[in-house]
Amino acid sequence: MQKNKISALSVIFFLLSSITAAFPQQDGPVFDRVNPDSFLTQYFWREVVTLAPPKRPKVVLVLGGGGARGMAHIGVLKVLKEEGIPVDAIVGVSVGALVGALYCAGVDPGKIETMSEEIGWDKLTNLSAPSLVGMIISEKLLSTENMEKYISENIGNKQFYELTTPFACVATDLKTGEKIIFREGDVASAARASATIPGVFSPVEYRHRYLVDGGLVDNVPVDLAKMFNADIIIAVDIKDDFSRNNTTNMMLILSQSIYIQAGMLSQESLKLADIVVTPSVSGVSTYELWRGRECIDAGIIATRKSIPQIKQMMMDRTFKWLLEHP
Repeated sequence: MQKNKISALSVIFFLLSSITAAFPQQDGPVFDRVNPDSFLTQYFWREVVTLAPPKRPKVVLVLGGGGARGMAHIGVLKVLKEEGIPVDAIVGVSVGALVGALYCAGVDPGKIETMSEEIGWDKLTNLSAPSLVGMIISEKLLSTENMEKYISENIGNKQFYELTTPFACVATDLKTGEKIIFREGDVASAARASATIPGVFSPVEYRHRYLVDGGLVDNVPVDLAKMFNADIIIAVDIKDDFSRNNTTNMMLILSQSIYIQAGMLSQESLKLADIVVTPSVSGVSTYELWRGRECIDAGIIATRKSIPQIKQMMMDRTFKWLLEHP
């Protein structure tokens, strides 16, 4: 069956080669020179997505941090699924680690969307009137134990090697400032550590380390996609426009300070991505989980704009593989 697919692609390859040979003076991607709506191109695309790497490029998705704004990642995953774009691995940080862990464990984007409509800080933390009083009076931080339990309830006590899609996430060692990369162990506890905002939530103790949000050291860890031998890296950057935020709230000031630093660090990292999807979620603060619908829609809109570029890149690189492996 696979040989038949390759044969069919070889025929298309020959036809496309003939078309592009007619324009030898033109450089650039092959599918820039072919009508994207043509039967030939559409057929080629349908065949490309049935192939496995290395015959088609390996696509790795990098989901950045940003608190409630990260609900946009759900919209990104929904569109990629609808368009048949394969996601061969995910690297996540903070909220990107939470969404990525669910998806890589086999939870459908539609189900994650439903979960997001029910979620609140009370399900992710020990947030309550007494705990808030404790924060104010005794500076006692909130616990994210419930976050780990919530993930486990939805994916089970999965280890990384049990995931249906390869996954990695990042946390920060609060004592040393090291970037801690999780690729093994318990998935729920790793995602929890990656999403523990310092100064608000208690650090997660792990193997004699105290771990907090990975966004402190790398808010869009594009370089880690290379661990999965990525051919195409799609990064989702959910940065905020801080000028819109009201900075009179203590928790908002703290999270905004973190994300300002994270945003500056991300600029270099994003240069390593092939495609950057930037949902318009400016003005949604870290803690506004009730604005999830707005963020999901922003993720959908931004990803739809990137679909032609993603498909073109995938077809071009498959075309190149056929050229090099006649």
